[in-house]
Amino acid sequence: MTYIPFLAAEGIVDSLVESAQRTGETFGFNPWLFFSQIVSFVIVAAILQQFAYKPILKVLEERRKKIADGLANAEKIKQQLAESEKRHQEILTKANADAQRMIDEARASAQALSDKKAQQAISEAEQIIAKAHEAARIEREKMFTDLKREVGRLVISTTAKVTGKVLSDDDQRRLSEEASREVAA
Repeated sequence: MTYIPFLAAEGIVDSLVESAQRTGETFGFNPWLFFSQIVSFVIVAAILQQFAYKPILKVLEERRKKIADGLANAEKIKQQLAESEKRHQEILTKANADAQRMIDEARASAQALSDKKAQQAISEAEQIIAKAHEAARIEREKMFTDLKREVGRLVISTTAKVTGKVLSDDDQRRLSEEASREVAA
């Protein structure tokens, strides 16, 4: 009894194999050709995986990191520029306060003196004011020049990092001038 289902199953398997062989012969199926195509496909897929897909993913990942670094550097430059502007304003405020204090002291002492001495004190105070203003103007110009140079250097450095190339002297000069114009505005 146990052999009957086995024999029946064997007959079904034989008919399926025979049907598959007839279909293969009808459509021109060649098992060796099919196997060789599978092997060729696997070899090409492995070569593409190794030499095309992985390097492309690596390049894309490196590019993403460079862009992220460039954005971080740009944010840092913005913060440094804001700090420089703040220091610049503090120095100007202090210089103006000092100049105003000097003016007030000169006027107070001028009132206490006689008319002749008052005129002499006012003259000296005006000279001090002129010198203080000149010193403040020179200091401001020096700081502004330093700020332009630093911003230009940071822009050139960031641009070189973001673009991933070495900038020529003309490119560096052009970027530095553009940064100076932006800071001056």
